[in-house]
Amino acid sequence: MIPVTADIALDEKDIQLEFIRASGPGGQNVNKVATAVQLRFDLGAASYLPEDLRERLRRLAGQRLSGGDILIIDARRFRSQEMNRQDSLERLKALVREAARRPKHRLKTKPSAAARRRRLEDKHRRAARKRLRTRIVDQEG
Repeated sequence: MIPVTADIALDEKDIQLEFIRASGPGGQNVNKVATAVQLRFDLGAASYLPEDLRERLRRLAGQRLSGGDILIIDARRFRSQEMNRQDSLERLKALVREAARRPKHRLKTKPSAAARRRRLEDKHRRAARKRLRTRIVDQEG
């Protein structure tokens, strides 16, 4: 089990690591060694996570979520395979931590009476200013 928070831990059997060749810096080494890591976390198999947490994880994952309910994280920031492995795990933990925070319940509020009055007074002032811009018609008869 990989601890994420005090009450949330991820099972290692739901995480698959695949090592692939990375593009970018590394000289000749980049063509020989598979240093990039592709982490796959099976959200569907993680039944030990609460359903609301999994739903928030799906929403946060966005494009990183495949059709089979698998979260994919690519880590290729470092030249070392081990550092990329640690980076991918840290990014997964950070995503789960963010999903674990329950969103605050929004309380509906209404503008105060004074605010409504000020808005209407401003509206009347603007209307009067615009009324003064109209063309003056000569009324000779």
